[in-house]
Amino acid sequence: MTHGLDRDSMSAPRYAGPVSFMRTPLTRDPSELDIALIGVPFDGGAENRPGQRHGPREVRNMSSLMRAVHHVTRVNPYELCRVADMGDVAMNVFDLEASHTAITEFFESVHAAGVVPLSVGGDHSITLPILRAIGADRPVGLVHIDAHTDTCDEEFGCRFTHGTPFRRAVEEGLLDPKRTVQIGIRGAQNSEEGWTFSADSGMRVIFIEEFTKLGVEAVTAEARRVVGDDPTYVSFDVDSLDPAFAPGTGTPEVGGLTTIESQALLRGLRGLDLVGGDVVEVSPPYDLSGNTALVAATMMYEILCVLSEAVARRKGVDS
Repeated sequence: MTHGLDRDSMSAPRYAGPVSFMRTPLTRDPSELDIALIGVPFDGGAENRPGQRHGPREVRNMSSLMRAVHHVTRVNPYELCRVADMGDVAMNVFDLEASHTAITEFFESVHAAGVVPLSVGGDHSITLPILRAIGADRPVGLVHIDAHTDTCDEEFGCRFTHGTPFRRAVEEGLLDPKRTVQIGIRGAQNSEEGWTFSADSGMRVIFIEEFTKLGVEAVTAEARRVVGDDPTYVSFDVDSLDPAFAPGTGTPEVGGLTTIESQALLRGLRGLDLVGGDVVEVSPPYDLSGNTALVAATMMYEILCVLSEAVARRKGVDS
């Protein structure tokens, strides 16, 4: 058995056995882990197309198609770290702020145990309560891959939606805007306030046109320059992808990243001091093919590989 994976479970038929993220063991005890895979089934922060509450379950299902050893890096995250599925955060879905509090409390227990979280949402509002747990001691840097900056002040009078988390995180001292890079931004808006806040606060915003002009390698180098060597979080919104690849999401924007570009971006984060990550905005009802959930599971695996190397380095384990 490797740290976080039963080889018999991994080699069993994909349709067999209990459902968990990446076919890892199920546990509620973070003391047993280095990396916790966590579902956050909440979509109370989505203002238009809901369904992200169903994301974790479908990503779990599709993640049974993931395997152990990365074909490019040859990383096996389960040999480097103890990895398991800690289940879903329990919350009152009828109360947005109470749900955010429940998310923070769950992640505080994970963080206090010295465990690195990798989560699946849920709409993008869930990243704020996660950062309230892992960014409480010091503001973190951020690699944010998305079609939207999510730095609006409010939506329909609410300040805690999937369009506002990173503005709130800066205001609360959880996120260092000068160590934040936002990649793939695009789409018309009714107001420039989000773009303006990102730029004025010091975030590096890479619109899709600049991404296309520079290419993946140059953008990756720029992201690494921005976040530097200090603790950094990774947040991947599936609407960063062109809806041809991920139609099952709340706010699709035409003209986005391809799946191979996104994989290369995430692999390019190897060597950074990564302290957590999430994949958000999967809405299975808008993609009955299941492809969006498969894409999300694949991006989750890519993040898991780079996270496992970061955790192993901090523990002095040779990767």
